[in-house]
Amino acid sequence: MKRVLLTGGNGFIGTRFREAHHHSFEILSTDVQELNILEEEKVLDAMKLFKPDYVIHAAAIALTDFCNQNPGKCRAINVDGAVNIAKACKEVGARMIFLSTEQVFNGNPEKGPYKESDTPVPDTMYGKNKMEAEGLIKEILDELIILRFTWMFGVPERHRPVVNNIFWDTVKAVMRGEQQKVPCHEYRGLTYVNEMMDQFDKIMDLPPGTYHVGSKNDKSRYDIVCQILKEMGLENRIDELIIKDEEKYADHPRDARLDTSLIQSLGIRFSETDKAVSKCVKEYFLDMT
Repeated sequence: MKRVLLTGGNGFIGTRFREAHHHSFEILSTDVQELNILEEEKVLDAMKLFKPDYVIHAAAIALTDFCNQNPGKCRAINVDGAVNIAKACKEVGARMIFLSTEQVFNGNPEKGPYKESDTPVPDTMYGKNKMEAEGLIKEILDELIILRFTWMFGVPERHRPVVNNIFWDTVKAVMRGEQQKVPCHEYRGLTYVNEMMDQFDKIMDLPPGTYHVGSKNDKSRYDIVCQILKEMGLENRIDELIIKDEEKYADHPRDARLDTSLIQSLGIRFSETDKAVSKCVKEYFLDMT
């Protein structure tokens, strides 16, 4: 059984990977309490002791506003920590899977979806951190997979946290009877996290390289929220539950969509976002009709 060392093991991705694949791999799940990725020597000691075949580096500070307000702290975790992991991977001969983000394209002037060959122009500290880390670890490792994820969505589950995402934010607003203001000039890929986890073992054995990962989506954020409500059987309450925000991003539409055709051509396929939304509603019995 191959060994996987997982950083950020208590997070959104880490907890779900562990649950989905604990029968297939021997997994050492670490978070900051077990392994501080800023301590280079301790990172190397842990790698030498466990001797992983793969290292999934999911540890990061991914809160956009927090990163913008705390650039030094976030760069240390998101960049220096990644470099320490990469150095240790090289020392023990482990393959590193580095989790990156669509936010590397947040500042691009041209419209998406963006291919792996397109030059990223990040305009958030988190996007800049990930872009810098990508470049530095490429200089260290040959056996490296960089995964630029679209925005993933899911629901809270026992012992598994959930991050802010359009799907769960909409469900929460419905349950609370709150009205949301939703921009119609924002376009992002939205990927169901369970579809990602079902295929993550295959992703780990892709040829080394950078991959854009997730679902195709041509709908605006507003249209997707409408879709969620329709799937929940609340089509007749759309005007009551959401306000169409036509001002935000009106001067320059926000487009962080990724072209995922490369990874899909290699057999890693995802439902388009509207179908993934429908699947999530059905799997968690969220139809309120």
